[in-house]
Order: sequence, then structure tokens, then C-alpha cells
Amino acid sequence: MTIGKQVSLSTVVLGTILLMGCVMSEKYEAEKARGLNFQRLLAQEEKRTGELDSELKRVKREASEMEARNRELTAQVQAVREQMARVQEEADALREATALEKKAREDVGRASHPASKPRRAEKNLLAQEADQLAGKPESVAADGHTPIYHQVKPGETVFRLARKYGVQVEQVRKWNNLQDDLIEVGQKLIVGYE
Repeated sequence: MTIGKQVSLSTVVLGTILLMGCVMSEKYEAEKARGLNFQRLLAQEEKRTGELDSELKRVKREASEMEARNRELTAQVQAVREQMARVQEEADALREATALEKKAREDVGRASHPASKPRRAEKNLLAQEADQLAGKPESVAADGHTPIYHQVKPGETVFRLARKYGVQVEQVRKWNNLQDDLIEVGQKLIVGYE
């Protein structure tokens, strides 16, 4: 090989190496740019994931607060319902007591009009009722049953006492020789038997 051929061959080899170096340099720069772009996208995704995590924690915290508030409100609603039931029961008792009081006033008004003879008759009737009541426990005790007494408190009615002790209103009237539902505070009534 001659020197000319060697020079041209070395020129070709050197040109090829330079050309390959340029291509490799371009590939390196392209890969470097792709790597940087991927790192930037990865950083953005990590940032977005962090934001979503904090948002999820906030939503969970709000949900637990809402559940606690819901439990509180449910308890308050239940308390209000119970209070309304008590108020309704008290209102019914007041209506019943007012009606009985009105009836008692009417009875007292009617009782004050008759002459003195009916009053004596009433006293005799009351004496007979007292004798019957006084005699009743002995006859009941002979049967082996003893009466259960209840002392009337303000606001109580024959109906409420019957309901409380699980007996019929008519039975309470019969046991106590009551003509109507008019009872007085402090009065002792038979409400059952043992």
C-alpha cells in the first residue's frame, strides 16, 4: 500500500470516526433531553400525588367530623322527640284534669242549689259508703286477698291510675264506690288486690 492509499484510508477512517462521534453526540444529547423530560414529568406526578394524598386526608377528616356531627344531631332529635312525647302526655293530663275540674265545679254548683234534705241524704250515702269500704277489707282479707292502696297525687286521674296499675277504669270505680271520675289529692284508692 502506498502512502497515498494509506492517507486516504486513514482519512476515511478518521472521517468515519468523526462522523460516528457526531452521531453519538447527537444521540447522547437526545437521550439526555428525554431523561430530563422524564424526570420533570416524574416530579410533576409526585407533586400531584402529594396533593391528592393531602386532599384525601382532608376529605377523610371532614367525613369523620360530619359523622360525629350527624351522631350529635341524631341524639338531639331523639331527645326532642322524647321531650315532645312527655309534653304531649302532660298536655293530655292537663286537659283531662281541667275537664274533671270543670265537671267538679258543675257538680258543686248543682249540689249547692238543692235544699238541706238532699245534703242529709248525701251524708247518709257517704256514711253507707264508708261502712262498705270499712267492711270490705275484712271480707276481702277472708278471701285471702289484700287491697293495694294508692294515695292520689296532683294531676293524677282515675284513667291514669287504671293504666298505671293495669286495671279497667270501671273496676277502680267499683272498688272505691266512685260515681264518676272525680278524685281528690290525698284520697286513698284501692287500685288492685294481692
